Amino acid sequence: MLEQIREFWGYVFVTTPSGQSISAGQIASVIALVIVGYLGSRLIGYLLGRRLATTNLRPDVVHILKRIAFFVLIVLVGITALGLLGIPLTAFAFATGAIAIGVGFGAQNILNNFISGWILMAERPIRIGDFIEIDGTYGAVESIGNRSTRIRRTDGVHLLVPNSLLLERTVVNWTLIDLEVRTTVRVGVEYGSPVKRVAELLLRAVSEQTEVKTKPHPSIVFEDFGDNSLVFDAYFWCDVGGEKFLRDIRSAIRFRVSELFEENNIVIAFPQRDVHLDAKGPLEIRLQSE
Repeated sequence: MLEQIREFWGYVFVTTPSGQSISAGQIASVIALVIVGYLGSRLIGYLLGRRLATTNLRPDVVHILKRIAFFVLIVLVGITALGLLGIPLTAFAFATGAIAIGVGFGAQNILNNFISGWILMAERPIRIGDFIEIDGTYGAVESIGNRSTRIRRTDGVHLLVPNSLLLERTVVNWTLIDLEVRTTVRVGVEYGSPVKRVAELLLRAVSEQTEVKTKPHPSIVFEDFGDNSLVFDAYFWCDVGGEKFLRDIRSAIRFRVSELFEENNIVIAFPQRDVHLDAKGPLEIRLQSE
């Protein structure tokens, strides 16, 4: 039995033009090395990620370091495998050039997205955890992969966006520098309302919200004499992590404005129209009940 294993292990499958022979044992060793090397690279990346997660590094930096470590280990495994086979790297110089040309024409989109992914991680215009807007879609970045970036929309649905699109399209990053966002709440009151009192109540409703920043200070602007109302805009700043939080804050402010206006007998205006009938003679009006 051992003799048969030795014979199989030493059996020569291929002999290169330079006289280098490749045996079954070398091929088996390379296969085992690739499998163990791949699994080991994944394990080392996982352990490195867990270790770095306990530090103050951002999740996107941890993700970059994990990917760099994984690819470096994979390259070392590949070089070691070639060494076991006795094949020098120079033997692939011509073949690598031909393969690169073929892949360049046949897999342009894949290479484009792969390179774009590394550019995103190097320049960091978009990081893991950022809240972004692209093509009218809002969501948080969960991961930046080799081909695409996974975004979790505000409705919980996951969106896979090719990395190249994030570099080619206009992307609004709500949390690139900080979490500060300015927003507004518009209110229209009926004509004849005390405008000074309206401004005071609006400022009170905004200032009572704990999420609203005191600096810069909230401001109330008498925006316009509208067709049906006197228009007021309340401007304020918040520290938020997404568009949903802004909606919640604006909703709370509107609830409070409604309460304050009701307590002070201020009517929120609604669209109205005056109809004028121009007739030469008297008009007969009848009220008919069903």
